[in-house]
Amino acid sequence: MKLSMLAVIAAVSLVGAPVLAADPAFDGRINGLARTWAHVNYEVRDKSAQATEAAKLAADADALAKQYPNRAEPLVWEAISTATEAGAKGGMGGLALAKSARGMLERAERINPAALGDGSVYTSLGSLYAQVPGFPIGFGDAGKARAYLTKALAANPSGVDSNFFYGDFLIRQGDYVGAEVALQRALNAPARPGREVADRGRKAQAAELLATARKKAHS
Repeated sequence: MKLSMLAVIAAVSLVGAPVLAADPAFDGRINGLARTWAHVNYEVRDKSAQATEAAKLAADADALAKQYPNRAEPLVWEAISTATEAGAKGGMGGLALAKSARGMLERAERINPAALGDGSVYTSLGSLYAQVPGFPIGFGDAGKARAYLTKALAANPSGVDSNFFYGDFLIRQGDYVGAEVALQRALNAPARPGREVADRGRKAQAAELLATARKKAHS
């Protein structure tokens, strides 16, 4: 069972989000989680080391979630980090971690589905349902994956992650022409200030998948 792409990440607009008081200290810690995740996911090459670092990051996010129980953002980053650990470990251990990540995202969705302002909740749930094996091994579900990823795109139509994971999903479904469109949008996505490592890594993945989609679409 391969869970190598369960390093999930970002996409949903602020429409419908609750108005929250400014908290620079909280925002700084959330930004720190994002930067650390990008380093772990894209710059730590050894899978064992990546799993260890992702677990540490998940623990940091969990501590922040306990400090701010009414905020969804720490839960999202805890889930993303846990999914990254799942991808690094693979196997049944990875599947158990993926299930934990799904639970965290469902909790975050109940608190504020627009957390992080970029669709991360929907993108992350969609990518999990797309990439985890289906019954009887896991909880993967193409219908749920499409529903969540469509929500992410509606919220963040030009986002690098929303388009990347939709493109990945379409390749898995055999829609190579549709995947080409989504992955090209991922490559054309605007830069995210402070997320340079994540942008560079995700666009590299998008370029690789786009080449695959084009080859299959025109073969």
